[in-house]
Amino acid sequence: MLHSPEAANAPVLVCDPDPAVRRLLRAALGRRDRLNMMEAEALESAYALAPHCVSAVVAVGPGGESAVTRLRSAGLKGALIATLGQGSVASAVACMRAGADDVVLKPLRAEDVVERLLQGEPARVERRRSSRENDRPAPATSTTDFCGFLGRSPPMRGLYERIQRVAASAAPVFVTGESGTGKDLCAQAVHARSPRHAGPFVALNCSAIPRELMESEVFGHVRGAFTGAIADRAGAAEAADGGTLFLDEIGEMDLALQAKLLRFLQDGKVRRVGEGRERQVDVRIVCATNRDPVEEVRAGRLREDLFYRLHVLELSMPPLRERGDDVMLLAETFLARFAGEEHRPMPRIGPDAARVLQIRSWRGNVRELQNLMRRIVVLADGPNVPIHLALEGAGADEIARFGSNAVNVVPLPVEAASVEPLALTERRAIERAIATFGGNVAAAAAALELSPSTLYRKRLAWQCA
Repeated sequence: MLHSPEAANAPVLVCDPDPAVRRLLRAALGRRDRLNMMEAEALESAYALAPHCVSAVVAVGPGGESAVTRLRSAGLKGALIATLGQGSVASAVACMRAGADDVVLKPLRAEDVVERLLQGEPARVERRRSSRENDRPAPATSTTDFCGFLGRSPPMRGLYERIQRVAASAAPVFVTGESGTGKDLCAQAVHARSPRHAGPFVALNCSAIPRELMESEVFGHVRGAFTGAIADRAGAAEAADGGTLFLDEIGEMDLALQAKLLRFLQDGKVRRVGEGRERQVDVRIVCATNRDPVEEVRAGRLREDLFYRLHVLELSMPPLRERGDDVMLLAETFLARFAGEEHRPMPRIGPDAARVLQIRSWRGNVRELQNLMRRIVVLADGPNVPIHLALEGAGADEIARFGSNAVNVVPLPVEAASVEPLALTERRAIERAIATFGGNVAAAAAALELSPSTLYRKRLAWQCA
């Protein structure tokens, strides 16, 4: 049972990559009159939302104690239930020692998890109240840690300032940027810094939901509305009442549903699928796309009237290649985190590896860098980041820019000493280099300090011989 009005009104954080689990927990919380809920799909998002929540249910992976520690460090002072897909007594104990109030193994029963969560809240609510000066969201204290963002480059400083200004408004926000730049984190920052921060934050990825289910996901449905609708269910718009609804990849929404969304934005009324009556809700809309929205309108994939209704305040996410020294800051942070999660030593980024990271184009942005750092932690053998791993996934143009420093990308296997014609030795070296780089002639040429045209010319000569 709840013993504190504060606990009953404050938001609960639910973080799980499975949307079905999030829906089950949302429904279970709703049955206990806990309607304020902030959702997160990934741990990075949970770290940003943690300071604004009274308690949390968070799915943690292997080495989950590091995630628990980060949640506590981020400012979560309430009850914390860690859920594990698989684990042992040792991993559960490690999570508890790191600060979790309870650990639940999947598959989980939502009602049981919520019961454990609410039982753990009363003892922690007082700690939250005493450590908080007022009910407003805390101001950013550092340009290297703003609502989960990490970076101090001029483009990021400008973004932080603009988020602060935009968050104070009630107008819709349109977030643009390439894939992997953190548009979802930006939406959560807008919510966390807004007057609605105590309300729910509900995210919906329009590209991940089948078209035939999209209307139900947004507006809800009543029992019997369609096959499989076995009970009444509120949609994302209702779930976000009093808070923020984030529509990711808005251009993927069906045009017919875009028309209904437009009507909802005009009058704030929701009609569940299969129901005659309308319900009034109060939500702020934040949407995002990784495409050019103006081009999407021209191509007929985004309604022009909906675009102008949503495109009131724009936030543009800078690509990683324009963020300068943030690349190294992020790389070091990811290496340290993944080394802890994988229980491996943290490799050092030497001068050559640093140069590789700084000249890369990062077409996948922060997500690409994050994935690369995890691969390096798992695959690196020595104390330093190997150059060939730092170059993994790089294009020929990036390798060419790296130039002569790539000559030692992969040590060539040592063969038995023998005397052979110089031309044959050269051919073996070239073929070995090309094989090492998976057939990428430009990369092999950079490693051998030759021009790609030289390699092409020699290979042609060998074929004609």
